[in-house]
Amino acid sequence: MKPILETTTPGESNESSQESKGCFECCIKCLGGVPYASLLATILCFSGVALFCGCGHVALTKVESIVQMYFSTTPSDHVLLTEVIQMMQYVIYGVASFFFLYGIILLAEGFYTTSAVKEIHGEFKTTVCGRCISGMFVFLTYLLGIAWLGVFGFSAIPVFIYYNMWSTCQTINSPPANLTMMIDEICVDVRQYGIISWTASPGKACGSTLTTICNTSEFDLSYHLFIVACAGAGATVIALIHFLMILSANWAYLKDACKMQIYQDLKTKEEQELHDIHASRSKERLNSYT
Repeated sequence: MKPILETTTPGESNESSQESKGCFECCIKCLGGVPYASLLATILCFSGVALFCGCGHVALTKVESIVQMYFSTTPSDHVLLTEVIQMMQYVIYGVASFFFLYGIILLAEGFYTTSAVKEIHGEFKTTVCGRCISGMFVFLTYLLGIAWLGVFGFSAIPVFIYYNMWSTCQTINSPPANLTMMIDEICVDVRQYGIISWTASPGKACGSTLTTICNTSEFDLSYHLFIVACAGAGATVIALIHFLMILSANWAYLKDACKMQIYQDLKTKEEQELHDIHASRSKERLNSYT
C-alpha cells in the first residue's frame, strides 16, 4: 500500500504563519505593557513589610518573656510593657493588611499609567480623574515614606539595646587586661531604657547572670529577629522611595499625554476645517462654471 501524504495549500501555510506571527506580536505587546519597575517595587515592599511584621511580632514576644524571667519578677512592674507589646502586635497586623492592599493598588496604578503612556496616540484617553488619583498616590506615598523612616529609626532602638547587652557579655567572657572592676560588677540595667519602671526588681543583670541571659536561645533569636525586622523596615523605605519616583514620573507622563491629546484634537479639528473650506470653494467654483 502506498503511504498517504498530507498536503497543504499555500493559502493554509500563509494563514498558519500569520496566526503564529499574530500570537507572537500579541505576547510581545502584553510583555511591553507590564510595569516592571512597579512590579519590582511591589515585591520589595511586600518582602520588607513581611520581614518587619513577622520578625517584629516574634521578637516582641521573646522580649516579654526575657523581661519577666530575668528583670522583673513582679507583674505590676512590667504591666505597661506587656500592654505596649500587645498594642504593637495589633498595629503590626494592621500594617501588614494595609500594605498588602496598598501594594496591589500601586501595582494596578502602574499598569494603568503604563497603558496610558504607551497608547497616547491611539483611542485611549486619560481622564482628569485618573490624573488626580495619580497625584493623590504621589502625596500619600510621600507621607508613608516619611512615616516608615520613623519606623526604621524606631526599629533600630532594640538592636542598639541588644548590641549593648551582647558586647557587655563579650567583655565578661573575655575581659580586657586593663579592666579595673570585678566581673560581677559589670551590669546591664534595662530600667535606664524605659522598658520597665524604676521600682522593678531586680531591674538589672550582672556578671554570670548576664552571661546566662546572653547564652539563652530567646536572647539569640530575638536579637537576630530584631536585626532582620530593622532590615525589613529599611527595605520598605527603599520600596516606597522607588514607588514615589515611579508615580512622579508616571504623573508627569500622563500630564504630557494630556497635552499631546489636546494638541492632536486641535490639529484634527483644524485639518477638518481646512478640508471643509477647500470643499466649499471647489463647490462654488464648479457652480460658477456651470
